[in-house]
Amino acid sequence: MPIFSAPDGTRLAYHLRGAGEPLVVLPGGPMRASAYLGDLGGLDAHRQLALLDLRGTGESEKPADPGTYRCDRLVDDVEALRSHLGLERMDMLAHSAGGSLAMLYAARHPERLGRLALVTAIPWALGLSATAADRLAAARLRASEPWFPDAFPAFEAWLDGTGDFDPVFLPFFHGRWDDTARAHADREENETNDEAAEVYGGGAYDPAATRSALARVRTPVLVLAGEVDGGPSPSLARRAADAFPDAEFAVQPGAGHYPWLDDPQAFTRRVAAFFS
Repeated sequence: MPIFSAPDGTRLAYHLRGAGEPLVVLPGGPMRASAYLGDLGGLDAHRQLALLDLRGTGESEKPADPGTYRCDRLVDDVEALRSHLGLERMDMLAHSAGGSLAMLYAARHPERLGRLALVTAIPWALGLSATAADRLAAARLRASEPWFPDAFPAFEAWLDGTGDFDPVFLPFFHGRWDDTARAHADREENETNDEAAEVYGGGAYDPAATRSALARVRTPVLVLAGEVDGGPSPSLARRAADAFPDAEFAVQPGAGHYPWLDDPQAFTRRVAAFFS
């Protein structure tokens, strides 16, 4: 497990999978250890994945200053990883909440970024968030599923603030609710730094400035949405793609928030083609 030092001295870990040209991977959560990404459905057969454990997650150290968990301050860690890897320009893939970190990196260091894939990325950095209406509309697409009658009322109550989080509605985050998805969901609590997650977005974003900076970024960008994902929905993901001058937008059929689990072959084929 390779280790490098952040600018403030915090020791950070990353995990290498596969061989070939490096592809830096930023996890979501926010602040979930990169282990949940696995090999991204076999993407490691096409590129060497460098999966970063953000500070305070996975095998990376907790920082002396918890304020450095904030998304905009994590940009320096990503740049330190690029330097450590000896890359003049790096290709990057970011998932979910990691998409906002990737956007802030692109805005600050456009000359260091090669190609960028944003996978079911939540565009908080652009001032865009998934709404309860988005999530419920996506959930209703699953009405034929056997677990839907129990899951939907609990999901609706959680979203309107009248109910607590209930594992019964976890299937809504996956396009295919099977043993693989269950095991993936069961690990989330142990893989997430809740304290860091609370800090991640607080005061980190300046959407107008980020949009202005991204409008000048010429790097190719792929924005990949899941057909049945509510956060972000395909329509919200398309709005995020509009922030980039050279972006392509795609929707993976039948996929939820973790498209490499729902259909590994479709995911790998689409993403590998973008980075080829």
